[in-house]
Amino acid sequence: MSTTTASRQLFGKKERKTLIDPFSDNNPITIQVLGICSALAVTVQVPRALVLTAAVVAVMCGSNVIVSLLRNYIPPSIRIIVMLSVIASLVIIVDQVLQAFLFEISKQLSVFVGLIITNCIILGRAEAFAMANPPWASFLDGLGNAIGYGFILVGVAAGREILGSGTFFGFQVIPEALYEQVGYQDMGLMVLAPGAFILLGLFIWAQRAWTGYTE
Repeated sequence: MSTTTASRQLFGKKERKTLIDPFSDNNPITIQVLGICSALAVTVQVPRALVLTAAVVAVMCGSNVIVSLLRNYIPPSIRIIVMLSVIASLVIIVDQVLQAFLFEISKQLSVFVGLIITNCIILGRAEAFAMANPPWASFLDGLGNAIGYGFILVGVAAGREILGSGTFFGFQVIPEALYEQVGYQDMGLMVLAPGAFILLGLFIWAQRAWTGYTE
């Protein structure tokens, strides 16, 4: 089998749609309106949002692949328990890795890494997709949904950090002259939950307007 043929089998039209669709047309936050709690809780600063995104990518891709491999052996009556067990095990591993290598951010994220277990996006994709599709397609579905989720998470975090603190990745981006000469003040609302609601609402509006989504 040639490299080109193998590549087409791995990334055919169906596989590309599975991977790319959650970025826009079926985004888990802006279209499906899932995972809102974390979008409000950990988006005060961009580094936190990026770390949580990486954690969700690892857990969602891993759980989708494992559930797909086990799908023919899981009795329907206990499938939810099995899926939650798989997700919880992966979350524990990710949490331990974060504590070992990114301890300060791990402390800032607090319980929200552990709450990935209850993230309805992950369980929903395992149930709706991984239980009915092979491992490679399930991996792409998990990767696409996790990145689509993370894109909105990081976007909201960037807006909140710049407007609320005048920084980006901890570096000052609002010139000091604006504070001293013009009297510019950071928008304190953006570091609070209502600020996250406002930015998230704008993202949802922009996404749906761009894609022409109608319920």
